[in-house]
Amino acid sequence: MSANVKINQDEINRTAWKACDTFRGAIDSAQYKDYILVFLFLKYLSDAWKEKTEQYEKQYKGDKARIKRKLEREPFFIPEHATYSYIYSKRDASNVGEIINKALNDIEEHNKQKLENVFRNIDFNSEAILGETKDRNRRLKHLIEDFSDERLDFRPSRLGNLDVIGNVYEYLIKHFASDAGKKGGEFYTPPEVSGLIAKLVQPKSGDRICDPTCGSGSLLLKVANEVRDHNFSLYGQESNGGTWALCKMNMFLHGIDNARTEWGDTIGNPKLIEKDSLMKFNIIVANPPFSLDKWGSEVAEHDRYNRFHRGVPPKSKGDYAFITHMVETMTEGDDGRVAVVVPHGVLFRGSSEGRIRQKLIEENLLDAVIGLPPNLFYGVGIPVAILIFKKKRKTTDVLFIDASNEFDKAKTQNRLRKEDIKTIVDAYKNYKSIEKYAYLAKIEEIRENEFNFNIARYVDTFVEEEEVNINSVQKEIDKLEEDLKKIRLESKKYLKELGI
Repeated sequence: MSANVKINQDEINRTAWKACDTFRGAIDSAQYKDYILVFLFLKYLSDAWKEKTEQYEKQYKGDKARIKRKLEREPFFIPEHATYSYIYSKRDASNVGEIINKALNDIEEHNKQKLENVFRNIDFNSEAILGETKDRNRRLKHLIEDFSDERLDFRPSRLGNLDVIGNVYEYLIKHFASDAGKKGGEFYTPPEVSGLIAKLVQPKSGDRICDPTCGSGSLLLKVANEVRDHNFSLYGQESNGGTWALCKMNMFLHGIDNARTEWGDTIGNPKLIEKDSLMKFNIIVANPPFSLDKWGSEVAEHDRYNRFHRGVPPKSKGDYAFITHMVETMTEGDDGRVAVVVPHGVLFRGSSEGRIRQKLIEENLLDAVIGLPPNLFYGVGIPVAILIFKKKRKTTDVLFIDASNEFDKAKTQNRLRKEDIKTIVDAYKNYKSIEKYAYLAKIEEIRENEFNFNIARYVDTFVEEEEVNINSVQKEIDKLEEDLKKIRLESKKYLKELGI
């Protein structure tokens, strides 16, 4: 296919999704997503490497020494036996699973700084997951052949300036999240919600941006895209090893080579450490697991980083564990800000959570509470809210926004429209009360409400029903009855003429 052929993103997305048919019905989507996404990654690297090799072969007229030197200076290196073309040539081999495993291992070895451990949880020769040898080889052959479709040609010259491969990657992640139901939400935040958060935190040039529960990295990427000069640094941590690997590959595919993403439990074992202290960030965003049970309350009281000085959250609900971690990692200046997605229970539950809310208000850290519609997340039908925290605020007021009624209603999942996102962002930037939509609450009001953040306590969305004019309604009823009487007489007349 010519490099000048126009790319059709939707067509490429559909072709990649169709490749998943190889595993559907035989393997759970929560498992086969890893195989599809890893193979997509392999295909992209291979196509990009092949084109670069051909470019240097043409430029240096087959001078192998010069070609080798140029290729060694590329951002990544792919050994010949690890290319897609080589794997395709071995698609009928009895040990095709081992061949793919070796290719991935060698890619990792040659690109350790960027891809170390990324493929450690994937095994293309697994009998437990992919079946016995005959079935496994058949599935892998189909997978290899599916990716030979010319529409899945990921040469950079063909892609141009479009982020086609990144888009395909996120398209598949989105569908796997939907297909995986509740588990899907663990590694994917809907793009509309990510986009809203990115606009709310208003990232600027030079910002250090962190997501302590980064999943596949989609939220981090959305925030990064708001920085026009691309001068930013990204950090993240993810407890699920497979999802962490997705994030590493996702960053690589989006051309972000310097992101630091760590694998581990953010609460029990924070990895983003600097001089034996928690790293500080200008922006911290997250969609943490909702009301996580057994999050580590037993060790929180003796936390070496003193993150829980406001109180230890309940052992069966870890929401405030993540919130307080995020607040503690804000920079000390006036540009530190946090945006976190939470279930509504976080706004009003009592006990230790109530005491933590009180201290967050008394420290003047809470900047806004934004209520979102229900059913925005895969497998999670409940409404959620976004809490925004800031340091060194110039006011003690808190803005409450009720955006729960503005959305595009779909059969399986609701969605924020562009106009809904704009309305929320504009309301937050203006930071004023808006009738039936937003309310700027004084600290005294929040104290009177016993530090309850329930949005309904502040934003009055009650709409009075129009007063009914009884006399007018009665006249309308009388007229209808008169019309009905005439229709019955007419009907009786026609029936008589018909002899009925």
